[in-house]
Amino acid sequence: MRREDVTLLTAGLLLVLTALLLIGLEPRLSSVAPSTPIPAVSSQLLSDPFLQYPTTGAVRVVWFTEFEGQGHQVRWAAPGQTAFANLPNQAAAITTQLSRTREDGQSRWQPPDGKDLQQTVPRLIWRHEALVTGLPEGQRVPYQVVSLTADGTEIVSRVFTLAGAPSPGQGLTILLTSDHQNMPMTAANLQKVSETVGQVDAVFLAGDLVNVPDRASEWFDDSRGNGFFPCLQGNGSYDLERNGRTVTYRGGEIIQHAPLFPALGNHEVMGQFAATAPLNDQFAQPVPRSVALGQYEAQAELFNPTDDPEVRRQWIIEQSFNTDTYEAIFSLPVSQVPNPDRPETTSRYYALSFGDVRLVSLYVTQIWRPYDLGDTVRGRYQEREADLGTPQNWGHGQHIFEPIEADSLQYQWLEQELASEAFRQAKYKVVMFHHPPHTLGDNIVPPFTPPVPRYDRDAAGRLTAVRYEYPRAEDHIMRDLVPLLENAGVDLVFYGHSHLWNRFVSPQGTHYLESSNVGNSYGAFWQDKLRPVPPETIAGSAVTYAPTDYVAQGDPNGLEPVVPTLAPLHDDQGNPLPYLASNDITAFSIFETGSGTISSYYFDTRLPGSAVVKFDEFTLGQ
Repeated sequence: MRREDVTLLTAGLLLVLTALLLIGLEPRLSSVAPSTPIPAVSSQLLSDPFLQYPTTGAVRVVWFTEFEGQGHQVRWAAPGQTAFANLPNQAAAITTQLSRTREDGQSRWQPPDGKDLQQTVPRLIWRHEALVTGLPEGQRVPYQVVSLTADGTEIVSRVFTLAGAPSPGQGLTILLTSDHQNMPMTAANLQKVSETVGQVDAVFLAGDLVNVPDRASEWFDDSRGNGFFPCLQGNGSYDLERNGRTVTYRGGEIIQHAPLFPALGNHEVMGQFAATAPLNDQFAQPVPRSVALGQYEAQAELFNPTDDPEVRRQWIIEQSFNTDTYEAIFSLPVSQVPNPDRPETTSRYYALSFGDVRLVSLYVTQIWRPYDLGDTVRGRYQEREADLGTPQNWGHGQHIFEPIEADSLQYQWLEQELASEAFRQAKYKVVMFHHPPHTLGDNIVPPFTPPVPRYDRDAAGRLTAVRYEYPRAEDHIMRDLVPLLENAGVDLVFYGHSHLWNRFVSPQGTHYLESSNVGNSYGAFWQDKLRPVPPETIAGSAVTYAPTDYVAQGDPNGLEPVVPTLAPLHDDQGNPLPYLASNDITAFSIFETGSGTISSYYFDTRLPGSAVVKFDEFTLGQ
């Protein structure tokens, strides 16, 4: 759902609940009238400003408050000027209210009244965006933002720097990162980025920015000191304990000066909406659009007696999944969707030129579900036993959020982008998305394809199990997306999801980099370790899980990992490892466009006084 879709939420929700009860279905989530919003804090900005979507001579500046206020503006000066009083360079901000930000009993956050939350409640947050124009080419200028409270009190940020979009030929330093998710090492990682390379020119972030996107504190003020914005703005305060020693890390002052370009990961997607159900439950309960559509069509006259197409669309979104908060927070390039049925635009996938780089950001992700096969598990391979008689409670396996298969709308848009003059003439062609095409991590299994349901029944015909298969031959990334990218001459495919560092090079010369060992790791499955996969056969089931579909070790899609070129880690026998997967050592990667070099660094948090180590380097085009 896009910003213009934030309508009919309360009325639509009440209509849905009433209808479900009338037809005898229990709503999947507890949904009563919304609670009283949390009281606002009006004495400070909720975030420092950050930069979005630069164009020639212009850039957008965004910041947040917990009060609506007035007179929000950006002030900026000529290069080198530091006096900000009575400057002619001012731009008024457009203010909007975030519609889905909430807190609940699992939030790491203390309400202003000091009371613990007993249920999910709205948190009132306002977003301010100003467009700064007329900027000199290739130069940074100082800026600050100003917000006035209702009583006229002026709240002013510190001074930062901004610039318009860089020109081709301008050397840039770009941070490649992903999977922050309020994890333990994220603040340390970003602090070491700033200390090691200084000010970067952009951040490419391959998804999973937070854990539960509607939980406001994960973005702004997690009480552990590792909220998303604080860590990327040097305002964090995370106490990391290693070997009995605690060090506080603040993150890095990065996105106040450098535009942030994210891709959607599975942790930017909320499931079925409910007003007061726990946010973790809502996050974990998306269903495919097709399922919500079927439920709607079964009772369309009840849900939508006037046959309003907007009510229909809203109902289906509410009962499946949404990316509302992510889309409300960020200002990204808008893509024209090649939809023959109706005009449509989206920022869930986009492309832009940034200096010598043509960046294409795709929406390639699916719901993550547990791999366990216990009777009580609603997982990637099965429904839980207790839900067999209530299909409205099914999870439908590890389903895909946005299709990328051949002839899907996103695929057609990508074909047009790869054929464009802007893409073909770019010096560096970079494609970013969340789900890995090649990895030693765990999240590449099962294959990226819609789950195929199989139904086990006993001799009397009673349903005894619902299981899901994922044929590897139908993997949409490997069957459709990767050939399209490689045939178009993509230089780098950058992704995340499995929380480790590893890279690969295809026979066609395309580089594949996963640099997601930022805040933590879930391990690598290489030579001596097996990722969890389903057994070939299950007693009492006709389903057969072919080992070729569920590969327990190495890259399931056939590439050998590249051993880091400079300083690889080693196993206990002294052999160099082709990956970094650690909960003590954090990694980041830097793209220097002047040389085409991508360098990766690690920092051992067990040794807080140790130097950052450059452990790998390669050059695009080689």
